Amino acid sequence: MDTGPMDPELAEILDGIGPRLRALRRDRGLTLETLAADTGISLSTLSRLESGKRRPTLDLLIPLARAHRVALDQLVAAPATGDPRVHLKPHRKERGSVLVPLTQYPGRVQVFKQVLAHREPKLVTHAGYEWLYVLAGELRLVLGEREFTLRPGEVAEFDTSEPHWFGPAGANAVEILHLFGPRGDQAIVRTGPSTT
Repeated sequence: MDTGPMDPELAEILDGIGPRLRALRRDRGLTLETLAADTGISLSTLSRLESGKRRPTLDLLIPLARAHRVALDQLVAAPATGDPRVHLKPHRKERGSVLVPLTQYPGRVQVFKQVLAHREPKLVTHAGYEWLYVLAGELRLVLGEREFTLRPGEVAEFDTSEPHWFGPAGANAVEILHLFGPRGDQAIVRTGPSTT
């Protein structure tokens, strides 16, 4: 077993994991107790990982990555490959609909490109805030008792605690950008240059 000095670059990567874990947990509004219950990792181990007093191992990082719903390389800040492109992975849904996540790691706001095929309206409610931008086609949006038709370039935003549904306004599919904030986060939309 090699007990020689650690490579400085590796030491720097390992030292950055604890603060990154703490920031992720706080950003999600989780306590150490909640995270311990979710992962099965003891409270003291989590505390020592975050403070840098314990070296991270795969058997600790994998359940933490799952609990935070992030890729393992985000936790360890793997060296950049030099390729800044996001490699999109479309998910085909029922009856011709397609969902393309545009953000790699779930965080405060998630962004999707969606192609929605015809489906029957079914009002739903859940925690969060949604922002929809129509790219092509016409979008039918139902908010409680109100109904709207949005065309390319039009935007709608709403609190998802209100009963809602959206889909194509007619027989043809509609293509949208869809931003979703899980804890009521609202999109900030600028239509002109910033004044600051």
